[in-house]
Amino acid sequence: MVNKEIKQMLADLVWLNALIATELIQVTENTSAILRKAPPPESCLQDHNALRETALAIAEKYRADTTLARHLGKHQ
Repeated sequence: MVNKEIKQMLADLVWLNALIATELIQVTENTSAILRKAPPPESCLQDHNALRETALAIAEKYRADTTLARHLGKHQ
């Protein structure tokens, strides 16, 4: 039973870290836009989208039944 609990805890932590990563990317973009008074450079936006996709893939590997993908689709 302990191994199953540890496995679930690690899966939860991986998912939570992926969630935090995606939100941190969004905070960074928003802060950059505020400071620049313009959107971040297109190259940054492309990189951020790729990073979000990677984090989402990791998160869904361990917990596919969440609203994270839908939520990330709303980020601008």
